[in-house]
Amino acid sequence: MSAEANRAVYIDGKDRIAIRHVGAAEPGEGEVRIRVQRVGICGSDLHYFFEGANGEYAVREPLIPGHEMSGVVETDPRGEWAPGTTVTVHPARFGTEAPGIEDQPHLWPGGSYLGSAATMPHTQGAMVDLLVVDRGMVRVLPDGVGTAEAVLAEPLGVALHGATRAGDLTGARVLVSGAGPIGLLAVAAARARGAAHVTVSDMLDEPLERAREIGADAVVRVGRDELAAEAFDVVLECSGAPAAISSAGAAVRRRGVVVQIGMLPNTPQGVNLAPFISKEVDLRGAFRFRDEIDEAIALLGRRPEIARVVTHVVPVADVGGAFEIARDARASGKVVVSFEPDANASYGG
Repeated sequence: MSAEANRAVYIDGKDRIAIRHVGAAEPGEGEVRIRVQRVGICGSDLHYFFEGANGEYAVREPLIPGHEMSGVVETDPRGEWAPGTTVTVHPARFGTEAPGIEDQPHLWPGGSYLGSAATMPHTQGAMVDLLVVDRGMVRVLPDGVGTAEAVLAEPLGVALHGATRAGDLTGARVLVSGAGPIGLLAVAAARARGAAHVTVSDMLDEPLERAREIGADAVVRVGRDELAAEAFDVVLECSGAPAAISSAGAAVRRRGVVVQIGMLPNTPQGVNLAPFISKEVDLRGAFRFRDEIDEAIALLGRRPEIARVVTHVVPVADVGGAFEIARDARASGKVVVSFEPDANASYGG
């Protein structure tokens, strides 16, 4: 494969993005090379581009973003998967087992994640024509799930892990706080885990309309509508806004559960913890996922309407424009960058 045929998107720092032609790595023992078709833009990718850092992790060298991907096998040295086999990947390489979390490899120290500046050298991501990964990261897609849907497997895995952290949701009244892409997928995750009623809150009307399309029973426009106090068994907080965490503490019932899925900056934040204390509310963190990506793939096959979370598919040639669209919560849900040769821009679903 010539360098001219292998494009990679690089974030060089704040507001600096470029497409470069790079050499294509050959897969080694235990590796597979994938021809990437689609890559979703995640909140961490937006932070890297528009701020030059995601929390405490700054872009210190050119970074290929992207960890939400789908594509086809191009080269499998073992011959297990034929060229053209449709796949997605689990983006993590797990670190070193640690006491107390032996069965939670996503929390082991020393791991890495595609498209992350947390490591140095950075862990380069999936926004590239040809991606080489450990074969253990590869997930072959079942019949009924194509690469267009499978680009959502990773973020849906994040939402499902948040539901895992909440515990048994059978018959639960659930509030999803924040109707961005992860919030929309959290609606699907809560439904899949048996929630009886799902309410979604957000500051904007457009994301709330998308939440209705995904299956929310009710929506609450923050600043216009009131969230009923102690009305929810579980809150899946997906916005990462300190004010929303305070609101979650008021909205959840006594001895209810709030799961913090949305990421916050690594700095002190002003949150009202008084309701958490007086009501003995459990506040639980949720970080990426362990193995829920496998459940996510199966769920995408059973619930094709989840694909409505994708509102824009943008050719890689206009990757800067894709990032601009993705930062506008009114205009977009999940924005996907396409590496397919005949890709045309698609808007509104």
